[in-house]
Formats: sequence, C-alpha cells, structure tokens
Amino acid sequence: MANEANTKKLRPAISPEARENQLVSLAVDLAEKQLSEGTASSQVITHYLKLGSTKEKIEKEILEKQKELIEAKTQSLQSAQKIEELYINALDAMRNYSGQGGSDDY
Repeated sequence: MANEANTKKLRPAISPEARENQLVSLAVDLAEKQLSEGTASSQVITHYLKLGSTKEKIEKEILEKQKELIEAKTQSLQSAQKIEELYINALDAMRNYSGQGGSDDY
C-alpha cells in the first residue's frame, strides 16, 4: 500500500503520442530513482552513459543539421514553385496585355 501512496496519478492521455510521452517520462523517472539508489541494472547505466558520450552528442548534432538541411531544401522547393507560378502569371498577363491572349480566349 505504501507504493500506491507514492505513485503519481496520471490523467488519461488524449492521444497515442501523449500516452507514449507519459510512459517515457515514467521510465525516465524510474531510471533516475534506480540510479540514485544504486539499484539500476547494467543496461540502464550503460544507456545513460552512452547518452552522455561525445559520440552520442556529435550524432545528435549531425541529425539536427540533417533535419535543418531537409527543412531548407523543402522551403527552397516551395519557393521555386511560387516563383514558377509568378512567372506563368506574368507571362499570361503580358500576353493578354499585348492582345495575343491565351488559349482560353477562343
């Protein structure tokens, strides 16, 4: 019963992502408790040691830079599409202004 009194009562999650976040949070809390009490398994200790390693930090940084690059490429493609639309609209406007009109004028 003492465990039940110490257990936090969580609100039901409103989405699968929120539920996953709750479970991850609980797992991290438990790992922290085990580490502070000296009862953590070797797998838990190894996991957190790897998180703090220089290699892991560099890999995280590389992933962040790759994400930024993908976002920049996406924005560039969207910008190119908008410019293409502007050119098409400008050419159509010039054709109409010069009296040539478009194919939909016939």
